[in-house]
Amino acid sequence: VQLQASGGGLVQAGGSLRLSCATSGHTSSVYVTGWFRQASGKEREFVSAIKWSSGATYYADSVKDRFTISRDNAKNTMYLQMSSLEPEDTAVYYCVAREGTAYYRTPRFYDYWGQGTLVTVSS
Repeated sequence: VQLQASGGGLVQAGGSLRLSCATSGHTSSVYVTGWFRQASGKEREFVSAIKWSSGATYYADSVKDRFTISRDNAKNTMYLQMSSLEPEDTAVYYCVAREGTAYYRTPRFYDYWGQGTLVTVSS
């Protein structure tokens, strides 16, 4: 499975940004994709996940009501629409994937990782 993240950049606080993650090579139609982020000097943390078949979505409390995860089945692409961005959202964002129906908030349960895209929110 290959994951290619894009869409990061520099944005002012209160602004919006949309990340994309193109996926390919899945051997199963049942899988979960999502986003983690890692700020400088901090551990990697869960942001959001989506079950590809059902569309069920999950969010960290820190981004709920500000971020929206979605997927386009035809394009095999996942998105993370980020709004009302805060300086605390500054991090490298990684898209991830795992086969199966369960989602987890722990990085070690995800077998596939994209290369990361940097989001910087200025105050």
